[in-house]
Amino acid sequence: MNGVVEGLQSFLALGPTVILPVAIFLIGVAFGQSVGKAFRSGLIIGVAFVGIFLVVDLLVSNLGPAANAMVERFGIQLNVIDVGWPGSASMAWASPIAAFIIPVALLVNILMLITKTTKTMNVDIWNFWHFTFTGAMVYTISGSIFQGILAAVIFQIICLKIADWTAPMLRDYFDLPGISIATGSTVAYAPLGIPLVKLVQKIPGVKNWNADPETIQKRFGVFGESIFMGLILGIGLGLLAGYPIGQVIQTGMAMAGVMVLMPRMVKILMEGLTPVSESARAFLSKRFGDRDIYIGLDAAVAIGHPSVISTALILVPITVALAVILPGNAVLPFGDLATIPFIVAFIVGAARGNIVHSVIVGTIMIALTLYMATDLAQIQTQMAIDGHFKMPEGTNLVSSLDQAGNMINYVVYKFFAIFN
Repeated sequence: MNGVVEGLQSFLALGPTVILPVAIFLIGVAFGQSVGKAFRSGLIIGVAFVGIFLVVDLLVSNLGPAANAMVERFGIQLNVIDVGWPGSASMAWASPIAAFIIPVALLVNILMLITKTTKTMNVDIWNFWHFTFTGAMVYTISGSIFQGILAAVIFQIICLKIADWTAPMLRDYFDLPGISIATGSTVAYAPLGIPLVKLVQKIPGVKNWNADPETIQKRFGVFGESIFMGLILGIGLGLLAGYPIGQVIQTGMAMAGVMVLMPRMVKILMEGLTPVSESARAFLSKRFGDRDIYIGLDAAVAIGHPSVISTALILVPITVALAVILPGNAVLPFGDLATIPFIVAFIVGAARGNIVHSVIVGTIMIALTLYMATDLAQIQTQMAIDGHFKMPEGTNLVSSLDQAGNMINYVVYKFFAIFN
């Protein structure tokens, strides 16, 4: 079993820039593309994700330290440390159930496609760690591999159904036709976040508060373009972090770069994905009649929209403030502050880019996330101990906004906790 887990971890260590092109190549061939065309599609998608993750790294490497500097600057002391998604993922893959999740998840996805219970073919294998985390959490309290796998499958099915539901939003607002997102850290905010957006947009007065990139650009001209929005918000974040002026400007330039570069990387992605999507539709139409098929990709393809980045940058200091003022919260936001763009992507899409409405709903959702992460801190800490995770110095309790604060994970875990 250890050999299987080690082999799995080695495969996953290759990262999405290798795993996704291989998956796309195999899918293209399976759906009737020539080997040459399928290889080209996979290669272009791999190159696109190299670019996307370079830009994501630019975002995270600037946003994360600035957010953490803000926490330290204001001297916030809470007794549960948010270890972020990297820590949570390593705990998930260290679980005894990890070796089973990828083959089981792929089988479940295929069965759901055959039975027409999903339209999403999820090739985002790296992010199966979200399913694994839920399964590992249930395994920790039950000691049952069967219960752990069942919990992971339930999480997966919910993610696939939400991916189907939100795919039209990706097409219409994010200009990503034929794509869906089943990434656990993003879809978890849809079931409550989208209805809350609709509610906010019906509140008298509030419904008229509009600040989407198009409106901002009309009002401020060239200074309302996304590149300037990134610069201004990045500078604001640097100032809150207490950076010297040079570093403040560097942070602003980095955020301006993210605003401009990410949409261009996504265009390259679509160049590679479109032929595969067309082949998949043609193949399925011949055998199952006319039906939509979505390719499930990493949520990184959606976070480059200017409204998503703008909303996330505004929510970073709000998240830190919420951690201090919310009664009963014990989690110090840290590792996952840089993943807020992933958290708010569907909220922003539902709000049609209205940054004001997105921030209002995002604030509510992050408040709930902090409470859930606080409640599950003990069980995630036990997972860390069982997986020999190196705890942050001076820390007795760990949690994460990404997964312990994930609403789907929370509900699935609480269901299984009733019986254990």
